[in-house]
Amino acid sequence: MCRRKWEIEMKREIIEFKIYRSEYLQLYCLTQLTSPQFPRQESNFHNFIMALHSIFDAGAVRKEFVSAGIREQFIPIIWKYVIQNPDCKLDDIPSLPSSAYPLLVSKFKSTTSSVASAMESNDGVTTKLLINLQNGASVEAVIMRYDTRLGKYDGKARHGGMRSTLCVSSQVGCKMGCKFCATGTMGFKNNLTSGEIVEQLVHASHFSKIRNIVFMGMGEPLNNYAAVVEAIQIMIGHPFQLSPKRITVSTVGIIHSINRLGDDLPNVNLAVSLHAPDQEIRCQIMPAARAFPLWKLMDALLVYQKKCEQKIFIEYIMLDDVNDSEQNAHKLGKLLEMFNVVVNLIPFNPIGTSSSFHTSVDHSVITFQKILREVYNIRTTVRKQMGQDISGACGQLVLNISKQSSTSTSGVGGLLTDIEDFRL
Repeated sequence: MCRRKWEIEMKREIIEFKIYRSEYLQLYCLTQLTSPQFPRQESNFHNFIMALHSIFDAGAVRKEFVSAGIREQFIPIIWKYVIQNPDCKLDDIPSLPSSAYPLLVSKFKSTTSSVASAMESNDGVTTKLLINLQNGASVEAVIMRYDTRLGKYDGKARHGGMRSTLCVSSQVGCKMGCKFCATGTMGFKNNLTSGEIVEQLVHASHFSKIRNIVFMGMGEPLNNYAAVVEAIQIMIGHPFQLSPKRITVSTVGIIHSINRLGDDLPNVNLAVSLHAPDQEIRCQIMPAARAFPLWKLMDALLVYQKKCEQKIFIEYIMLDDVNDSEQNAHKLGKLLEMFNVVVNLIPFNPIGTSSSFHTSVDHSVITFQKILREVYNIRTTVRKQMGQDISGACGQLVLNISKQSSTSTSGVGGLLTDIEDFRL
């Protein structure tokens, strides 16, 4: 055997040995962690499982590549191959430096999550994905399909066609505890990594071509700030190449993170879950609002808007006899009249808990909308209802795997649109 062939053969054997050693250690550790003698603490188990990163965890891949002297330009090539070949092994990816293969195989997985189930709504326009994570937890993502030609805007026919929006989760559970939201009943479990967030897009892309992303699923995105920002940066880069103007981040109003978002992602849409025109009502239905006084939040939004020079989307859930009166509409109009905003009214969806809330009657919703539009000249829409029959509508997102009842976000109401449409 010539020296060159011998060197190639030795490198191949070294790679195979490292792969074998890595797989053996993983199996051994998993056996130990799950044995009765091992004092299983969730943090220990989670830390071990997370030793294998998603290939879409950009920061982790970049760190390993830089350490190994591998150029970062190979990372998008890897992502593109994995997207096009979902069942591939990382050592199957062609045209990479030889030093990349043992690193990829020993420290990363092409996907760390999997689709456990996909539920279709009766009308076929909503698909809810239950996604299992490698730490044993689950989240949901919801695909919503729209025909942008339906309805009218300013009395004129709308242009466009069919397109799909993906609602992604950023956390397992949520700390905010909003009383009208099923996710709040779960409590907070853990943050998702940037890779786990991006993998929701990868999985959804096998069902529909995704054009828009809304961070309105499980969790408060700005409480997982670093991972959400990194995930969005991946989504707007190669090979996904989504427009930042078609990505919306929704928050209950984490003031310090709103200030950062304007610097880190100035072209991404911001949606604020306001849900009340004053601090008193807001604290009643959103306990986390106590930490973010309304006047401070509005000051932060004013600074954000001056910096980014784009609309802010205001989400307002309509709760019967709670926040849907004409007086509340006037309060909201006065609060927002100095801003460039679009208000999206969201009729309440049942959440299957002991909640005493009820959906506002149609007359209240129409009157509320009319006051904002005609008195305060604020563009106001009513969210279109989608996916309620599969618990896939706004506020219904909570995991109940035994019943296959998970969820994400969409809406209710008239023909017009969701907030991600307003860039059209």
